[in-house]
Amino acid sequence: MLAQKGTPADTAEARRRQLYGLLGDLPPRDRPIYARTVSVEKRPNFVLEKLVLDLNGIEPVPAYFIKPHSLQGKAPAVLFNHWHNGEYKLGKDELLRPKKNLPSWADAITELGYSALCIDCWMFGERSTISEMDLFKLMLWRGQVLWGMMVYDSLRATDYLLTRPEVDGSRLATLGMSMGSTMAWWVAALDTRFKVCADICCLTDFDALIATKGLRGHGIYYYVPSLLKYFTTAQINALIAPRAHIAVAGDRDPLTPPAGLDRIDRELKQVYAAAGKPENWKLLRYDCGHEELPEMRGEIVAFLRQHL
Repeated sequence: MLAQKGTPADTAEARRRQLYGLLGDLPPRDRPIYARTVSVEKRPNFVLEKLVLDLNGIEPVPAYFIKPHSLQGKAPAVLFNHWHNGEYKLGKDELLRPKKNLPSWADAITELGYSALCIDCWMFGERSTISEMDLFKLMLWRGQVLWGMMVYDSLRATDYLLTRPEVDGSRLATLGMSMGSTMAWWVAALDTRFKVCADICCLTDFDALIATKGLRGHGIYYYVPSLLKYFTTAQINALIAPRAHIAVAGDRDPLTPPAGLDRIDRELKQVYAAAGKPENWKLLRYDCGHEELPEMRGEIVAFLRQHL
């Protein structure tokens, strides 16, 4: 029987096992990973490797690995998590695509001297051969949870990333926007190998989302059976502490109700203070909706420089 949420005697590792256990029937974590290089391209600011990874033994996972032209030896690396935004064909290409008034994250990450990996999540990019709803239903029949299978692939992608000779495994970050934001804080909560977590516009308090009748704002992929019996959003994010975590959000974003941001910030400030690392938690809020602003990008880049 799973313990009730918030039990004081729970250790962080026990809580991680509990959280992972809610993600349905998953493939073994220790199965071998295989990688095939499809191509290597020299872009103006970085080298792009197009890969196909065998992470789950069920279907191939296309991926991009990028690194600076000048990289020598091991350096920090980022697991970049792409967004949803209804752009099922986009997937990992979000890493390469500039946004309004912003360069691509590929350019920003490699300018820092870091490398990065981004995979196509289930039903996105080159894996967009089935609809989200159909895949959710099919996996449910099989005892699987769509979000669980997505998280599993991201954790295995991390395993692969750490095999790369370019990567300093002690200096690993994860970041993303929207669905990618949610993935960032989930994988950072579950995997202590991440030193830094940066999430953009999706630190969503579940209870606040319910109170504001905002459940329709997130795709069906987002919903994990029985999650609310055992975890709040703050309790998942508390598993990242005392490691460095920056979140940016818009106060007019319906996916992150302000009352929920207030609650998460209040609770995580207490968690980080108790851990003796109050400076490692940072929530910045802006007068905007569900969008990444240049100011947000600047704060995240500065945070990465400081903590990674």
